Amino acid sequence: MAESIDVSIVIISWKMRDLLERCLKTIFNFTKDLSFEIIVVDNNSEDGTSEMISEKFPQIKLVKNSENRGVAPARNQGIKETTGKYILILDADMELVENSIKQLFDFMERTDDCGIVGCKLVDQNRQLQFSCKRFPTLLAFLFRRLEWIESIKNSSTLRNHTMQDWDHNEIKQVDYLIGACQFFRRDVIEKIGLYDDNIFYGPEDIDFCLRAWKAGWKVYYYPLTQIIHHEQRITKKNLFSKISLKHFAGIFYLYRKYNFRIKV
Repeated sequence: MAESIDVSIVIISWKMRDLLERCLKTIFNFTKDLSFEIIVVDNNSEDGTSEMISEKFPQIKLVKNSENRGVAPARNQGIKETTGKYILILDADMELVENSIKQLFDFMERTDDCGIVGCKLVDQNRQLQFSCKRFPTLLAFLFRRLEWIESIKNSSTLRNHTMQDWDHNEIKQVDYLIGACQFFRRDVIEKIGLYDDNIFYGPEDIDFCLRAWKAGWKVYYYPLTQIIHHEQRITKKNLFSKISLKHFAGIFYLYRKYNFRIKV
């Protein structure tokens, strides 16, 4: 009988070969005391990503796409390849600094009502990133694209959305976690399904957590371990790029899906 896998780690990558390599090295360096597998979906990076994985990490399951299929569809491709009891979605620009995956695994094992959990994310200077949030209003979505304006960055609308009213140092039930780190039970996808393939890039993380809440699961923020997130912020660098326009389309789709009422 084959050994059971505790955690299946799914990472999608698009033009992030060097960041992905660092991510993978830190997973292998720091993850101890549990069994895991890694599935990487290369969204036609054309930067040597697939070759790097085949050469340096032959034990990884590699899915190579002939085009950029977007976030939700590619994540679903990866999830379909998993065999673990739990599934961890990680972005390719993550860097582990401790045995975070085991801590998330242990939390899930002892917290029966938790469907999805994510840890604290920090930048390379170890400054907090707001990775758990309240479900957004349309105004909050707009303000997130205009954070470079000081008055908007410090507005009550944005501060409420990003939960800046607490110190992010306690375990807490939250509306949703960003997709850079979502650790969830296989039971969740068996009950609510995969990520919504209609969302190319953007609010698929909101939709997934919202469906989990509606199905009776709880979403937790677990800040007792942290991962460095070298956030790329590609939609904020160019508001009118093709990716940004698909992101805005995803936001509009999400609101239409829930009749403009994104809440449990």
